[in-house]
Amino acid sequence: MTRTLHLVGDEKADALLAGEPFALLTGMVLDQQVPMEVAFSGPAKIVDRLGTIDPAAIAAMDPEAVLAAFAERPAVHRFPRSMAQRVQALAAEIVASYGGRTEAIWTEGEPTGAEVLRRLKKLPGFGDQKARIFLALLGKQWGLQAPGWQEAAGDYAAEGCRRSIADVVDEQSLAEVRAFKKEMKARAKS
Repeated sequence: MTRTLHLVGDEKADALLAGEPFALLTGMVLDQQVPMEVAFSGPAKIVDRLGTIDPAAIAAMDPEAVLAAFAERPAVHRFPRSMAQRVQALAAEIVASYGGRTEAIWTEGEPTGAEVLRRLKKLPGFGDQKARIFLALLGKQWGLQAPGWQEAAGDYAAEGCRRSIADVVDEQSLAEVRAFKKEMKARAKS
């Protein structure tokens, strides 16, 4: 299946996210305290600097080499040390639990949406909300057919909304998601 994503606005970075499951998962784990498109451009930087986005290769690398790649300017993330460690831990978990096949999280054993959510929540760097957002991204843009994924993803699965990266399909929708997030932060403060 050929898919097209427009999460970053950079053709090369978006093509990597559309074609490599671990790149997409890594982008999601990096989506923390940085703009969404910065987080999801991280996997392309990782490939440029480490030469791969293969979880087995990344898990086996010297942690200092991974850190150096994350810290190189422009940094992969504003917190290069903690994110280098998290991505390497994520890669190790994919190798240990899924034989290095990231997509097995949502394909192995024909899981339901609730099972995919449970599997995502067990990954390093994935809490409940991040797992639900990623599940919605899989359902809305990756072609996930797991029964019940919409219920498991909750509000993030709603059609026509602009709540998260799962709803970003172009520059306008990115701006709409950003506006929604800004409004939610303002409400939380008041």
